Amino acid sequence: MKNLDPIFCAGLAILSHAALMSPLHAGELSRGAMLSASCEGCHGTDGHSPGSIPSIAGKNADYIKLAMQDFRSGVRKSTVMGRHMKGYTEEEIVLIAEYLGQRK
Repeated sequence: MKNLDPIFCAGLAILSHAALMSPLHAGELSRGAMLSASCEGCHGTDGHSPGSIPSIAGKNADYIKLAMQDFRSGVRKSTVMGRHMKGYTEEEIVLIAEYLGQRK
């Protein structure tokens, strides 16, 4: 199987997430929710990873933000996360962390 472009995968995840939402809630989707939709592909829709990827459920926003920043800077080593995080601005990282941190 060919490697899929990360931007394509993120877009597909966002569209899939939006398609599953009712029309009533579709207008309520925050930017943090949209940005974090691509996280669900690996970390699970509820933050509980279905496989060997670490779960993010129950982590607070500060922890998630620091982890994402560390992946982006290379302080925290990874095979995939560092590449993903390089595509996000600091503002987007904060939005993602705040959204994921409020989910229980």
